[in-house]
Amino acid sequence: QVHFVESGGDLVQPGGSLRLSCAASGSIFSIYRMGWCRQAPGKQRELVATITNGGSTNYADSVKGRFTISRDNAKNMVFLQMNSLKPEDTAVYYCNELRGGNYYYPWGQGTHVTVSS
Repeated sequence: QVHFVESGGDLVQPGGSLRLSCAASGSIFSIYRMGWCRQAPGKQRELVATITNGGSTNYADSVKGRFTISRDNAKNMVFLQMNSLKPEDTAVYYCNELRGGNYYYPWGQGTHVTVSS
């Protein structure tokens, strides 16, 4: 079983940038698809970005052109570069493996992102 630890969240002004990191307790080399999702207060969890082990990426329309997902299999890390942040990006961000359209491993503690002036 793999555990994930997310970090990098912070309070940032609108238009600012953050880079989130996800550290896996085990190898992610064989994990086909990793994803970042977020959950805002009172809302359902939303998938924002995915990346395959071949480097193919997909993004939710709400973040396309602003967020970039990447992975470093050698370091068992997944990253989310977030630019041009908006107040509606405020949420707790999580990473996980996606398998068959479902999140596969137990959730980590997430990392809090607050976008506010």
